[in-house]
Amino acid sequence: MFYLTTAIDYTNGSPHIGHAYEKVLADVIARYRRLRGDETYFLTGVDQHGQKVQQTAEKERVSPEEFVKRTTQKFSALWEKLDVKYDGWAETIDERHKHCVRTILTELKDQGQLYKKTHSGHYSVRQEQFLQDRDRDESGNFGPEWGEVVEIAEENWYFKLSDHTDWLKNFIETNPDVIIPHFRVAELLNALEKNSGLDLCISRPKERLRWGIEFPFDENYVTYVWFDALINYISFAGYHAAPGSDLPDFHQLWPSNKRPVHIIGKDILIPAHGIYWLCMLHAMGFTDEQMPILLVHGWWNIRGQKMAKSTGNVIDPNELSNQFSVEAVRYYLVRDIVTGKDSDFDLDRLVMLYNTELANELGNLCNRALNMSQKFTAGVLNIGGPLAEEEIALQKSLTDSIADYQKAMDEFDISKGLEALSRHIVYCNQYAERMAPWKLAKDPANTDRVATVLYHLAESLAHATVLISPILPDAAEKLASQLNRPDLTALKLSDLKWGLLTDGHTISQPAPVFPRIVLEKAD
Repeated sequence: MFYLTTAIDYTNGSPHIGHAYEKVLADVIARYRRLRGDETYFLTGVDQHGQKVQQTAEKERVSPEEFVKRTTQKFSALWEKLDVKYDGWAETIDERHKHCVRTILTELKDQGQLYKKTHSGHYSVRQEQFLQDRDRDESGNFGPEWGEVVEIAEENWYFKLSDHTDWLKNFIETNPDVIIPHFRVAELLNALEKNSGLDLCISRPKERLRWGIEFPFDENYVTYVWFDALINYISFAGYHAAPGSDLPDFHQLWPSNKRPVHIIGKDILIPAHGIYWLCMLHAMGFTDEQMPILLVHGWWNIRGQKMAKSTGNVIDPNELSNQFSVEAVRYYLVRDIVTGKDSDFDLDRLVMLYNTELANELGNLCNRALNMSQKFTAGVLNIGGPLAEEEIALQKSLTDSIADYQKAMDEFDISKGLEALSRHIVYCNQYAERMAPWKLAKDPANTDRVATVLYHLAESLAHATVLISPILPDAAEKLASQLNRPDLTALKLSDLKWGLLTDGHTISQPAPVFPRIVLEKAD
């Protein structure tokens, strides 16, 4: 089983392009793994507790329950619109999740991993955490990223994080492949040095925060939102599920010898996932072999600046999809960024990539393969006569492209995988230009030759349909329908052998799948 999760989205705002990228990336990976032949389970969801949610609900004069319900709907509606298909949906107000969190808290307390103490210090209201001197900037101040910072003194429950940091350092050093991309490993190890000897405050007194999961052994406290939220990766996978639960079999999703993959943004690698979560799992008894792979993606920036509401440069994926289509947005989000690195969001590049690689290249291949087959062979494909060197070279181009595509996709490099696919599509269009079947068809003596050329274009289109399906599932279904092979989108990578379209196969009437984007010129 390939178990894939994304970070759950905090329901204290509206989804932006960063949320959309993470979910589309995960959806593409999940669809690809199924294409690869892997049984796959994809979990995503929303994080609904915490002080910021409580404060925002109070400002809007609604209950936290009503606020998170309304906000959650924005996220789930967008994922439906973007054709993000998940197998499991996590909401941290779900009683099944609360049961798991309370069980874990009780077990950790019984194991001596939790203790209570009074602490005074600076507290970030925005990040909902106590700050240390290491969080100050060069001038000795807490930067704007922390928002409002107040001094408080209060008694809380703590998790003995320090008991596990030596293990974590050794684990990361001996298993660097659990962090992707690998350049993040050094950042994590450096952060571990700074966090050495520190424990994690995992509670908040009800006197200032009531919107959270109540401690099972101390009714005066609720669980710190990060400790609560991280547990979703196992709670909704069936870990400590109550008898009769409808959750999955945990041991099937997260077996003892296979790592799940968590897709997260670079801003929550340290300390939340890279330190807190791995140490929490270790304390719960998870083995080194069960530690998850953290696939850490970068940010979409605007002219090198991080998108933020405060600067007014946030891109709304809903509006973007309405303006350019879901296909254009999905394709751009995974095509114009290297997984793990930042990229600048550029509407001109969105239009250029869609028009060039989809409307022009793939659309042109579709038009040539199907329209000319209807015109010159009455829609019936025939393998034709003997193969020339041109056809042998085209078949090799396809074989090489599929191999490069699979290698890149296996490594979560969607952009590189699409490059590999695009190379073959370009090759096919160049082949069509060289062979010029529209000229050959003028002489009846070239009937077999025309059939051979058109068959090779249609066969390549069939393979491209399968390979593009994880990225553009709706478009792939349309292409498969026009090829009169609707079952193409159900094929696996291992099925991709020359001859998907048999001799004598009849294609359907073609119709544009990738209409060009034409922007209105400003007056």
